[in-house]
Amino acid sequence: MLKRYLIASGLAIFSVMPLHADVLSIAEPTYNTPNSESGVMRPTRGMTMQQVEQKFGVAEQQYAPKGTPAITRWQYSRFDVYFENQLVIHSVVHREPTP
Repeated sequence: MLKRYLIASGLAIFSVMPLHADVLSIAEPTYNTPNSESGVMRPTRGMTMQQVEQKFGVAEQQYAPKGTPAITRWQYSRFDVYFENQLVIHSVVHREPTP
C-alpha cells in the first residue's frame, strides 16, 4: 500500500513540475586543416610518445594521465596531442581566434 502511494505521489509531482532543458550551442568543428607543410604538421595516430618528442620537441605543457585506459594530453603551440597509454590516438589543431 505504501509503495503504491509513493509511486502515485512521485508521478503526481513530476506531472505538475514544468520540464526544463538547456540548449547548448557548439560551433561546428572543422577538420579541413591539412597535416602537411601547407597546413599544420602534427603527430599521427599510432606514433609513440618518444617519436612525437623526437619529431616535434618537448611539449609546452604535459598533463597527467587520467582514466582507464590512461589518456594523456600534451600541449604544443599550434596543436594538442592525445595519447592512450603511450600511443597517439588524436591530434587537434588549435582554433584560430576569430576577429
